[in-house]
Amino acid sequence: MTRLHLSSMALALLLAGCSLAPTVPQPDIAVPPAYKEGSVPSDGRWKLALPADAAARGAWWEVFGDPALDALEAQAQAANPTLASAAARVKAARAVLRGSRADRSPQVGLQAGASRGRDSAASLGLPAGTPTAPGTLIQAGFGASYEIDLFRRVENSINAAEADAQAVEANYRSVLLALQADVATAYYALRSFDAEIAQLDETVRLREDNARLIDSRFRAGDVGELDLARSRTDLATVQAEAAALRGARSRLEHALALLIGQTPAQFSFAAAPLTDASEVPVVPPGLPSALLERRPDVAAAQRSMQAATARVGVVRAALFPALALTADAGYASGELSDLFKWSSRTWLLSAVMSLPIIDGGRNRAAVTRAEATLEGAVADYRGVVLGAFADVEDQLSTLKSVREQVGYSRTALEAARRAASLADIRYRAGEDSYLQLIDTQRELLAVQRRAAQLRGDWAVATIGLIRALGGGWDAAPARGEAPSATQFAQTSQ
Repeated sequence: MTRLHLSSMALALLLAGCSLAPTVPQPDIAVPPAYKEGSVPSDGRWKLALPADAAARGAWWEVFGDPALDALEAQAQAANPTLASAAARVKAARAVLRGSRADRSPQVGLQAGASRGRDSAASLGLPAGTPTAPGTLIQAGFGASYEIDLFRRVENSINAAEADAQAVEANYRSVLLALQADVATAYYALRSFDAEIAQLDETVRLREDNARLIDSRFRAGDVGELDLARSRTDLATVQAEAAALRGARSRLEHALALLIGQTPAQFSFAAAPLTDASEVPVVPPGLPSALLERRPDVAAAQRSMQAATARVGVVRAALFPALALTADAGYASGELSDLFKWSSRTWLLSAVMSLPIIDGGRNRAAVTRAEATLEGAVADYRGVVLGAFADVEDQLSTLKSVREQVGYSRTALEAARRAASLADIRYRAGEDSYLQLIDTQRELLAVQRRAAQLRGDWAVATIGLIRALGGGWDAAPARGEAPSATQFAQTSQ
């Protein structure tokens, strides 16, 4: 008997160490040695730490050296509802993980109750019609149950829940990074609008001066009515463009208000035109191989793949035996006064081995479904990785194009200003027509507006590259770090 017990125990321990989950797939992804669009030398302000998807994301926007942007980022992280919703999902995922881990421990509970009933004569083996008396049963005690983790079903369930929680946390970091980038993008887009509006306002004043000059010359008989009509047309046209741009700026300001968790009526962004003196950091992309450990969306896809792998082991374990141990102990008596007497004690120990024989193919279908889910998770992971590489390449290409355009724009702006100055002198001297003057001024305005737009595009493209790279890092915990349990509790209150 002793040998039988020892053999059974050894067998149970052996089976408990067997896992039916497959090895986590390693998708075959050809990682390029360098980005196609080339690397960018650092200007010394941007620090890229060792890649790690769970590392604390630094306050990367501070590299722009703009206190107004810093304040907006802090407001967004404190009050954005989308970020709060993502934080709540992390809190829920962590709770699910704690619930899964509870299956490792024995489940113990107290129980108490009373019942009264009467059995029929037939159920007691007595002749029909024999009178039976009702009886009362009062019980009190505790029960315990524990499942031997054969084939690591419980362990794989915990692994799946843990990977799910990590995926949700990575999604939170992805939402946080997107929020940070959206706030910074809206901020610099607003400042770019302000630069254009300032330029249009200056042009309106210039057109008003032209209109007054031509009106006085028309009254003196030096020019015809055609020049007067053209000056008034040009003035109204620029005023209309300025009004349209102010409307677009207002809508962008409303969008920024929503990002920082305020209503548009509560938020007002003071005009702050973006100038040539506004610094934009140079962000080197690093190596493509490091990108897989930086981007939170890649980390989330990888954790989902790990969770799907563990769930294959869970459903495969359902095809094999399960062993459950239960224990009950307490007191039972027909009278309350006798309930806790030693003679009223009861106990029961049981070990139940169960094995499905005929289930209509339910368990096999569950295995097929889990394996197909794993295949889909692997494909999703590959898709996210390829998309991440393409995202970085796109941002590098955009940034390269913007930098080239800025260089050409500066040359064009210098030439357009010189041409406008000469055209004004020649018109006042009567050497050229007003049509020549206004054409030159229109060209200058177009070049000036494009230069203002390019300043904003440069900042926005840099922000896009930072987002594509997965953000920045700091050795110390930063505001972009995945929230702690305390922070989640505060968010949910």
